[in-house]
Amino acid sequence: MEEGLGFAHFIGQSDALAHGVLALLLLLSVASWYQIVTKLLANLQAGRRAEAFLERFFRANTLPEVRAVVAAQPADNAFAAMAEEALAATRGAEQPGQQKFAAAGGVGEFLTRVLQNHIDLEAARSGRGLSVLASAGSASPYIGLFGTVWGIYHALINIGLSGQGTLDKVSGPVGEALIMTALGLAVAIPAVLALSAFSRRNRNWLARMEAFAHDLYAVITVGEKTNSAARRVNAAN
Repeated sequence: MEEGLGFAHFIGQSDALAHGVLALLLLLSVASWYQIVTKLLANLQAGRRAEAFLERFFRANTLPEVRAVVAAQPADNAFAAMAEEALAATRGAEQPGQQKFAAAGGVGEFLTRVLQNHIDLEAARSGRGLSVLASAGSASPYIGLFGTVWGIYHALINIGLSGQGTLDKVSGPVGEALIMTALGLAVAIPAVLALSAFSRRNRNWLARMEAFAHDLYAVITVGEKTNSAARRVNAAN
């Protein structure tokens, strides 16, 4: 009796629609776990590289020292890439062909646009894949519930046709149908938790980038650092 009421029996007795629901839940689970694993590894790698760069950046106090740090550091993280792009943009603004373009709003405003554009691109990049987690977290419980309703509907039809409504006739089919709800929750819960964790990480990451952009703007326009906003945000996080 126990073997007959197992998950394999449920799969064998399910129709094409139930198999489709299971396949959709499996697809959402694979997609969400792929995003969880890949983004987790990418975030850990990006964090280590950023920390290594920021540690050297914090030790530099003047613009020549910052240029030396950026030149010695490959642009393998968002902070180093921002610094490299900002320094390249200001050097380009000083060239004859770019002077009119920079002078339209001033070098300071030109540098602000460059920094903000880099932050916007990083925000878009860090948010990639989160829609998959949001879709899996929000849709999976309803997909599982639909499978449950469909399974109970067929169970009641079978009970009606057999004319037997005893507990042993009801508990097996209904329990098997409820597996759909459990599967939906099993897909949704990791996706929702991961979405919350990644969203919080992205907020902190972009806050640090905003503070770093402030430091970078100050050192490029003034020639030396003021009080480090990036260091304060880093300590707060």
